[in-house]
Amino acid sequence: MKTKRIFIVLIFLITLPVSYTQAQEYKNEITIRETSFEMNNAPFEYTGISFFNAIFNQEFNRNSEVRKEWLQIFFDTGINVLRVWCQWDNNRGFIDGGEGKTIFNNDGSIKPEYLNRIKAIAGDADEKGMVILLVLFSRESWNQNLRLSDEASEKAISILSRELQPYRNVIFQIWNEFDYRTIDYYKVVKSVDEDRLVTNSPGYAGELGSIKENVTLDFLSPHTTRRTDRQWEIAYKEISYLLEKYKKPVVDDEPARKGTPKYGGPQSENFPIDHILRIYNVWKAGGYVIYHHDMFQTGYGTDAVPSTGIPIPGFDAYHDEVFDFLKNKQRILKNIR
Repeated sequence: MKTKRIFIVLIFLITLPVSYTQAQEYKNEITIRETSFEMNNAPFEYTGISFFNAIFNQEFNRNSEVRKEWLQIFFDTGINVLRVWCQWDNNRGFIDGGEGKTIFNNDGSIKPEYLNRIKAIAGDADEKGMVILLVLFSRESWNQNLRLSDEASEKAISILSRELQPYRNVIFQIWNEFDYRTIDYYKVVKSVDEDRLVTNSPGYAGELGSIKENVTLDFLSPHTTRRTDRQWEIAYKEISYLLEKYKKPVVDDEPARKGTPKYGGPQSENFPIDHILRIYNVWKAGGYVIYHHDMFQTGYGTDAVPSTGIPIPGFDAYHDEVFDFLKNKQRILKNIR
């Protein structure tokens, strides 16, 4: 009888849904202590990169083994946060983007293929001790009237909050460059998952967010001033101001990038040292960075875009100088933090 009971228990465990058994393995949790990030109660030097197309990129999602190899390349470059978008359906011609490239159905439900993909990305990133900054909604889609209703948006946020609850290495960023109902959506997340870290990018470069929003969010992630030859000096002051006023971590979300003038990049010629000075000053102020670039903006087949669509070192000498700087972040941070 005892043997039969054990056999039944084993059968039950074997036949549990994969999502349940896997969820028990996720151990890395990103948290906040004062103005710093921690992972599992140890300091976490949050250093990100824009990988907006990650959910929709064929090569990155070929299988888990391949994805982990790409993640290791990021990690070896000093990058431990990927900024990933849920809405990539604008018609600007970005790589892997376009019609239908959104995780949302119009009623706010989540397309199963993309929900499973987000979980797979988060799970593989967790294995590497990395974080996924998941951008829920984008201003680019909003501007093209690719929008969910308020009701559908709340439904979508509630579903994601519930489905991703086991993945403690995921941060929600409500918007890219917008602030519509940010606090309402923040409350929806917290009603489902009180401990989920939630932030927002409130507007275009130089828009640092409203007082009410900045007081509410768990940490701040604005796009600081970009279009000036002295942007690294201004950014230092902006980050310092936000840290002093709100006493919470501040991430310079998309600093100083090469970009293209058409999509918010500098209007004058710029150089890798522009990025390096900017990142150094953000670190010196006590903030964190997400390295931004032009790797996704001009379409496959252009010089700025690697054939894989994955923003890693080795395809562009300009960006490689910045990647080399990021790779040495521990040595640099030791002298300024």
